[in-house]
Amino acid sequence: MGEREFGPSAPQLVLDAEGDSQVMSPSRSYAVGRDPASDVVFTDPRVSWHHAVLHEGDGRWVLDDVGSTNGTYTEGHRVRHVDVGPGSVVRFGDPADGPRCSLSALPEPMTVQQRQSSALTSITGSYRPPTSILPLSARVVRIGRAPDNDLVVSDLSASRHHAELRALPDGRYEIADLESHNGTYLNGQPVFEALVGQGDLVGIGHSEFCLIGDELQEFVDTGIVDLDVEDLTVTVGDAHVLLDHVTFPVGEKSLLAVTGPSGAGKSTLLNALTGLRPATGGTVRYDGRDLYREYAELRHRIGLVPQDDILHTQLRVRRALRYAAELRFPGDTAPAEREARVEEVISELGLTQRADQVISSLSGGQRKRVSVALELLTKPSLLFLDEPTSGLDPGMDRSVMQMLRGLADDGHTVIVVTHSVLSLDLCDRLLLLVPGGRIAWYGPPGEALGHFGFDHWPQAFEAFESRRDHDWAGQYRASTPYRRYIAGAMDHPARSLPGTPAPTASAPRPTPRRWGKQVSTLVRRYATVLAADKTFLAVMIALPFIMGALTRALAGRQLDEDTALNALLILCVGGVLTGAANAVRELVKETVIYQRERAVGLSRSAYLCSKVVVLGTITVVQSVVLTLVALVGVGLGPPGAGGVFLPRLVEITLAVALLSVTTMVLGLLVSAVVKKEEVTMPLLVLVAIVQVVFCGALLQLDQTPILNQLSWLAPARWGFGAMAATVDLGALLPDPLTDDPMFAHRGSVWLLDMGMLLALSVLFGLVVARLLRRREPVIMRK
Repeated sequence: MGEREFGPSAPQLVLDAEGDSQVMSPSRSYAVGRDPASDVVFTDPRVSWHHAVLHEGDGRWVLDDVGSTNGTYTEGHRVRHVDVGPGSVVRFGDPADGPRCSLSALPEPMTVQQRQSSALTSITGSYRPPTSILPLSARVVRIGRAPDNDLVVSDLSASRHHAELRALPDGRYEIADLESHNGTYLNGQPVFEALVGQGDLVGIGHSEFCLIGDELQEFVDTGIVDLDVEDLTVTVGDAHVLLDHVTFPVGEKSLLAVTGPSGAGKSTLLNALTGLRPATGGTVRYDGRDLYREYAELRHRIGLVPQDDILHTQLRVRRALRYAAELRFPGDTAPAEREARVEEVISELGLTQRADQVISSLSGGQRKRVSVALELLTKPSLLFLDEPTSGLDPGMDRSVMQMLRGLADDGHTVIVVTHSVLSLDLCDRLLLLVPGGRIAWYGPPGEALGHFGFDHWPQAFEAFESRRDHDWAGQYRASTPYRRYIAGAMDHPARSLPGTPAPTASAPRPTPRRWGKQVSTLVRRYATVLAADKTFLAVMIALPFIMGALTRALAGRQLDEDTALNALLILCVGGVLTGAANAVRELVKETVIYQRERAVGLSRSAYLCSKVVVLGTITVVQSVVLTLVALVGVGLGPPGAGGVFLPRLVEITLAVALLSVTTMVLGLLVSAVVKKEEVTMPLLVLVAIVQVVFCGALLQLDQTPILNQLSWLAPARWGFGAMAATVDLGALLPDPLTDDPMFAHRGSVWLLDMGMLLALSVLFGLVVARLLRRREPVIMRK
């Protein structure tokens, strides 16, 4: 498949621990301990949280004790570093009766028929041996992360009690999701309850379970996966081609760099490979599985670091990762488990010394490390990065690429889009695209310049730009490297076998679980982000006092025929600005963050609800301050005069608060419409002007057809109307302008005004939710 070659390695072994068996591959290490995220999990308290590690060393298997409290034992002797192999028996915590595991040789290679009955052939065509095998002797097999399950999944992506495999009276089986956080999947499609046939794949976290006869075989995705891109084509309209039949393999544990001149289709390729914007033709196969068809499940195994930061830079590194862990891991994950994973990725990415720094204070390279750390929380097998070294100096460029090299060596498949050619020597493969979205080179980076006949990369890129009529892609297809690195590597049987069930349009689409938990986390994170924004805090505090003081200056000591109209108008404008100014930037500035979090399971409604809760609370407090500063001590009518239902000051405060909240949601709508944050301020001014025109204080709207109907969509029309009804503006200022039916001092009118504000809030909110859908990966909209 074009990956790097490795020397001889230790043989595969079968590890048996307390009745559970799994095949150990020398391509990775195996952690032993009480930590549920370990590969071999023991619940005995004598076993340390992180107890030991089994790994390959110089062509043999080695067991290392990692500082356990009670020790690791072979043949009754405590050991810290020992060679093991078939026939070895190891005890943990006590040499006599501590939990044990035994190692044995893998059985002889299976025949094709046997292999087809015990591997992932029905969906993927991959012949990986099962990680573990469970005989189905019970009527119900409970699967999850907790030790009391029949089948324990050591994966933080799985819920404690995730799903059940149930035997039916007619001999068939069904899988039932137990309201898990990340969902249960059948052949890549989300299900609540569904029949499971022979050869079907049930996906839970990073594990696949295949029903073979009376056994349930588990295949754990450890990151050792490949990616096959076949005939990928992207066209716009009828003629413009962005990617032209792109085909290449990406090997296991490899680092692929994608480069080329501007306009060559690099970003288009990245979007197609990650599902953000699927190709119009061709396939992307994740370890043999169709990524587009099974995106609902496989998206959790893909990490993506866009060019823009996918984190809130106002937060400290550790806090940002903690919030991300809360959102991505199940709600039943213990805080200690989440914290352990956060600390693990902080250490892995070399961020220990900067874990308590504010992200915005970090260098560009360190911020990129934090973005990578965020993605590594869920242990993705595939990691994509878009221009991670953009704007970095050569030293930091090299540092980031060395980090990616290390991630590939640790078991991830890494694909990086880059303009930089400074560190291509660290990559296993180089994919070079030329304008038109065609492949000019795929192979080892060191052979590329020789293929083109140049000594230096600037010469090559200059030629790509100046000699656009040259058939660089045809030159490569006719070369030996093409036959070696693409044609030969892609020459394998079709992975998707006939009869594989395709997803149907009516398949159930489970909604994200733990909605309330997501809202809680998002609210806390958003409040922390806003509290760290000193400019926002200053404006938020000052605005209601300034607008309140202006209103008070106009109102004087008493609302009368000279002051009432202008005072209520300024109070209305203050409510509009208070709400809209709070929200008008808040969605567009988080576009990249929302898009990424939505792709890994964030609920759209939970995200929007968190914005409404936090901004709504702030807006209500501001509107109360605004109204009290403006009107406390001011006569609001003749002595003894009351409001429609409540005291006049109370009713006006309620009207201003509801008006502010409605315009806050309107501000979110504006933020959802625009694509650039810079556009929001001019639109805020426009919104304010429109509200002033349509509030009814300047024009006699009830006598002006069309404008009157348009004003119904303006929150200020109903907010000003509610305030006018409360103070009986028509009686204070007899005038055709104030003889508006919406200003009448009647209970039905006041309730209509307030009800319309509520209705507009809901309407604007629904439109915002619909607009947010445009910012999600295209494949999720289908």
